[in-house]
Amino acid sequence: MTRAAEALGLSVSGVSRHLTRLEARLGARLVQRSTRQLSLTGEGEQLYADARDLLATWEEAEANVTAHSHAPTGRLRVGASLSFSLLHLMPVVEQFRRLYPALSIEIVASNRYYDIIENGLDLAIRTRRVEADSSITIRRLAETRRLLAASPQYLDRRGSPKHPLELTDHDLILYTLADNWNEFCFQRGHETVKVDVDGVVITNDGQLICAAARDGLGILSQPTYIIQDDLEAGRLVRVLDDWDLPRLTMNIAYPSKSFVPLRTRLFIDFLVEQFQTGKYEEIWTR
Repeated sequence: MTRAAEALGLSVSGVSRHLTRLEARLGARLVQRSTRQLSLTGEGEQLYADARDLLATWEEAEANVTAHSHAPTGRLRVGASLSFSLLHLMPVVEQFRRLYPALSIEIVASNRYYDIIENGLDLAIRTRRVEADSSITIRRLAETRRLLAASPQYLDRRGSPKHPLELTDHDLILYTLADNWNEFCFQRGHETVKVDVDGVVITNDGQLICAAARDGLGILSQPTYIIQDDLEAGRLVRVLDDWDLPRLTMNIAYPSKSFVPLRTRLFIDFLVEQFQTGKYEEIWTR
């Protein structure tokens, strides 16, 4: 209620009066009130869904008008991990806004997946292949390898493992939000090796993992798109590169509506084009 009041430029009591009048007009309770919280009733959930569709239709009408002038307006909300946002999203945003300066872009950076619809995201960059919500459309962006790497200083001090089973004798830096983060499943040709691992450093952020590895704390496991710059600069060196960990597919996820707003369509196409032009998948799967 407080945030609604701020958005509408009203007092909280003013918003409450509007809600009460709406409920009286409809003859139905929309919000269940208690001393501790507010929650939508079944009727409130239905009205919310219908109202969202009505607003989407209005946005489509605006987008159709805007399309004639090729100048999308409004705010585009994009969700992505912190690492992807820093390394790959911000450069695209900078170029995109040069083309469409009337458009503002809000980046919701998080290493956990926000619900796209509940959080009002226009699109999100994911590294999972499917979405639990069938109302979400997925468009493939790129595939990336997951690599092991360490600093030259660490490898000079501890040596480089020659086989996955030797990792149990090394210091590992692990990402806790990865699937089965404490288990590595390697493949080389027809040979498969599973290794249970534990980390001397574990964290939920890829940038912290890279910093720890650059400082010589151990061997990391990260997607190529996060550590490519460090590899090219020699700050990190590949480890067990002839073995493959399960690869990740990066996708663009966005709500499946009867229409996709112009700003969203333009940004998705622009992002895909930038990745194809830069040959990111070719680089990240080497």
